[in-house]
Amino acid sequence: MGTFHHDKHALHGITVIVETHGPELFIGRCDDIVAEGVLLRDADVHREGDPAAAGKSRADFLDHARRFGAWPKLSRILVPAESVREIRRLGEI
Repeated sequence: MGTFHHDKHALHGITVIVETHGPELFIGRCDDIVAEGVLLRDADVHREGDPAAAGKSRADFLDHARRFGAWPKLSRILVPAESVREIRRLGEI
């Protein structure tokens, strides 16, 4: 269960997966969901086709995060609302 702050979204403090309409998939701790988008802390990103993905597919990336947790590469990022396709808890996969 996340931490409770009356001014934050219910997912505050929960590790979430943010799937976008594009090639990016983010995993991070949800700080808040606002009109501008999803604010994540301690996040990692997978970009389909990016050489930095080291040949991992989205499924491989998610499976690794499910088993071992996310490896933060971004201390804070705002995923723009218009690019967000789906938000779900990492614990649900």
